Amino acid sequence: MTRPGGRSARVRDAVHEAVVDLLAAGQIDAAIPKIAAHAGVNPTSIYRRWGSRDHLLVDAAVTRLRTTSPIPDTGSLRGDLAGWAEGVERSMRDRHGQVLLRALVATMAPDEEPIEYLKARGDDLQRTLDAAAARGEPVPSVDEVLDFVLAPLYLRVLFRRPVEPGIGARLVERLLTAL
Repeated sequence: MTRPGGRSARVRDAVHEAVVDLLAAGQIDAAIPKIAAHAGVNPTSIYRRWGSRDHLLVDAAVTRLRTTSPIPDTGSLRGDLAGWAEGVERSMRDRHGQVLLRALVATMAPDEEPIEYLKARGDDLQRTLDAAAARGEPVPSVDEVLDFVLAPLYLRVLFRRPVEPGIGARLVERLLTAL
């Protein structure tokens, strides 16, 4: 069992920070021993917990997104999605968020199933949509949320286009209007 703020959390945070630091410094291919040295941990700690550099990158990216763009419970789908999109937008304007996204995309094999961490993020969205449906609101599918809101934000980063403040809310409005 992981204790909040315990040794395991400190190791995870140090390793995630090391990955982001190295990626931001242009060391895209930094191997686990280098990440471990930068984090001040033993490489076996990384191998034991994540198994591979790719799994570590996914965990760092998803953990960051869950922290910087949690899906709020505002009592309305519009508010929930707008709050979430604003957090994603903020993360995509941040250099570290951009670097993590680019590294994540670069490491994913085209024929692989989404890694469990990414599935969990989709599950977060589905719970929000289910809550809105239970309140009687019309709801899009998770795929529609990804197509209308998340994909445009991510594509802007991948194509090095600006992510302007307020674009997340505009994308949510476009989605809800399309419903």
